[in-house]
Amino acid sequence: MQRGKGMKFVGDSRVPDKESRNKIPKDYSEYPGRTEAFWPNFLLKEWLVGAVFLIGFLCLVAAAPSPLEQQADPNNSSYIPLPDWYFLFLYELLKYEFAAAEYVVIGTVIIPGLGFGALLLAPFLDTGTERRPSKRPITTGLMLLGIIATVWLTYKSAAHVDWEERAKYSVEAVPDVEIDEEHPGYEVYANNCLSCHGDSLQGNPGMAPTLVGIPYNAEQIKDIAKNGIGEMPANQFSGTEEELNQLAEFIVSTNKQASGEGEGEGESEGSEEGSH
Repeated sequence: MQRGKGMKFVGDSRVPDKESRNKIPKDYSEYPGRTEAFWPNFLLKEWLVGAVFLIGFLCLVAAAPSPLEQQADPNNSSYIPLPDWYFLFLYELLKYEFAAAEYVVIGTVIIPGLGFGALLLAPFLDTGTERRPSKRPITTGLMLLGIIATVWLTYKSAAHVDWEERAKYSVEAVPDVEIDEEHPGYEVYANNCLSCHGDSLQGNPGMAPTLVGIPYNAEQIKDIAKNGIGEMPANQFSGTEEELNQLAEFIVSTNKQASGEGEGEGESEGSEEGSH
């Protein structure tokens, strides 16, 4: 019998295949639009798209910064807190009967939990290999439902906000005052009020409100300093009658400067609310 005739060489696993060490990546041009190499093709595209959106978002923030409001005043009961724009849809959801009052758990936990949970489970509910949205009804439907609900609730919430009324709470509406440290009443203020109301009468959140723009005249300020108001207890002032007069004059003069008028002595008489 001729040597090798009728025999087939199947190879020896003990001999390394030199060609397998430098395999050429698969040519995906045969499957356009269906699949591609994760590295670097797909990942590079993802990075580029993410970078474009990030730069665009940063430009938007720089061109139209988010409006900031003043420090919280615990004595201002008329203030209605409003969440940031990205939480407005949840804020609007709590206005509906089935999501508020005794059903508040439904509006704050169950409904948002189901919504975000559905988006998290979407890849597991739709395991198809298709990349076209029209061929992935479950994933596409959940995403569209989430987007429509968020946009609609945000629009409804923003449409009912009185933005002109809220403008008075903005940081830009805070009067810019220059504290006259040479005023004889400033030292009295520093000894009695500065620790709570701040070095510029700006107040401290949770402790004391601002003293700029308060609707009180000198006599009312002296009465508040001795007898207290709201959460401020009585007998917080320790000084002579002359020092009390200097303190009241200092606060009134600072408020005149803030209003830009000479008549801002706080013409509201007998007000018992809020600031002190």
